[in-house]
Amino acid sequence: MRVQDLLGIELPIVQAPMAGVQGSALAAAVSNAGGLGSLPCAMLDADGLRRELAALTAATDRPYNLNFFCHTPPVADAAHEARWRAALAPYYAELGLEPAAIAPGPARAPFSHAVADVVEAFRPPVVSFHFGLPASDLLARVRGWGSKILSSATTVAEARWLEAQGVDAVIAQGVEAGGHRGMFLTDDLTTQVGTLALVPQIAAAVGVPVIAAGGIADARGVAAALALGAAGAQVGTAYLLCPEATTSEVHRAALKSEAARHTALTNLFSGRPARGIVNRLIRELGPISAEAPAFPLATPALAPLRAEAERRGSGEFSPLWSGQNASGCREIPAAELTRALAGL
Repeated sequence: MRVQDLLGIELPIVQAPMAGVQGSALAAAVSNAGGLGSLPCAMLDADGLRRELAALTAATDRPYNLNFFCHTPPVADAAHEARWRAALAPYYAELGLEPAAIAPGPARAPFSHAVADVVEAFRPPVVSFHFGLPASDLLARVRGWGSKILSSATTVAEARWLEAQGVDAVIAQGVEAGGHRGMFLTDDLTTQVGTLALVPQIAAAVGVPVIAAGGIADARGVAAALALGAAGAQVGTAYLLCPEATTSEVHRAALKSEAARHTALTNLFSGRPARGIVNRLIRELGPISAEAPAFPLATPALAPLRAEAERRGSGEFSPLWSGQNASGCREIPAAELTRALAGL
């Protein structure tokens, strides 16, 4: 089945949900252009989620996707947090910051009944999940709204597991993809493979439609994904320079520079592996550090460093999320980019 038929859209393009660099404006623009716009919801509190949903549904009458995380919140470990702060202490001293500037943790909350209470009134056409799926009662609740359910798989085993839980389509996330890896059955990074290898294997292993993600930056990439057996393509990085994105100035500058050619999977910014442009923090602490607390507890101690560095025009302590192929980043309206990705 084509993703257009499954999701009620015109073009085989899904805009990847990108928390921290977009809101409802980007999602609405993509949906109005005939693709599936996606709103990242994991960092929104109830009031913020309600506002963004109201804005999104006012801006488009086309299908859209709401994306949520499904991680298990970790138990805080004071000793681990102390080691993390010690690793960052030299940077605090360099930027003239006090450790007291560290505020409580971020609002990266997993999907819950409280969140569902806010979403239910909107009965979203599509709901997608990252890091697996929520508990069966929550999943049944989403299904009861008539929403199509998508989730990311980074291995064939994860795709089979998702199909067994009844998802409507699987997003095959190749290792090239920017942002957080959707891995949930393993934390072994050696299991993570490229899109060209992953998509045909997943397409052969499951009976539901497969949406290819990772390294797809133009119409040729979309066509290649479809040729490999995908029903559609999910694209994220290419949208980061669109005017509808909220990408910061330091992030935009990095995407337009030679630095964008060098990315790495790193757990430094959140505690989970995610792909971003290599900067000073990644170079000096190493991309994967045992000192980084579990997701999302690594983030608070970095927040003051990021804010002060960005105030000075530097992205050396910022999560500059990007896939391995930033060549498709264009400073054009998201609707124009969506049509170009579809070869129009």
